[in-house]
Amino acid sequence: MAESAPGFEKHPNYQVDITRTDDHIRILLGEHCLADSHRPLKVTETKHNPVWYLPLADVNEDCIEATDHSTFCPFKGHASYWTVSLAGSSLPNSLWAYQDPYQECEPLKDHVGFYLDRFVLEVNGERQNHPGPGWTE
Repeated sequence: MAESAPGFEKHPNYQVDITRTDDHIRILLGEHCLADSHRPLKVTETKHNPVWYLPLADVNEDCIEATDHSTFCPFKGHASYWTVSLAGSSLPNSLWAYQDPYQECEPLKDHVGFYLDRFVLEVNGERQNHPGPGWTE
């Protein structure tokens, strides 16, 4: 069993809401598809823009390579990163995953998030003007 997130002990009112949807999500670089999923997670976190996480299995793994970069979130855990090489572009550390998330965020296991300032997000066939992950104002 995964351990409990230390962030919630210090900030008990902080929210990380993870919702499974059946929306059709595509992540594009130009017109090239990096990921295509009908089983995404939508994560809404206190004072953050919403983030879509897709199963790693729904990402074109021929286009990604793991890097040594990592970050830490006291609510979700340690994040690993991948560089995307697609359509003649190389985008370092442009997608991430919590491969061993804290128990409160266990559904994130085997899912990846994308920096949407580098890609195009398409939801149910419609391109979105979606802010990248990060703090809301």
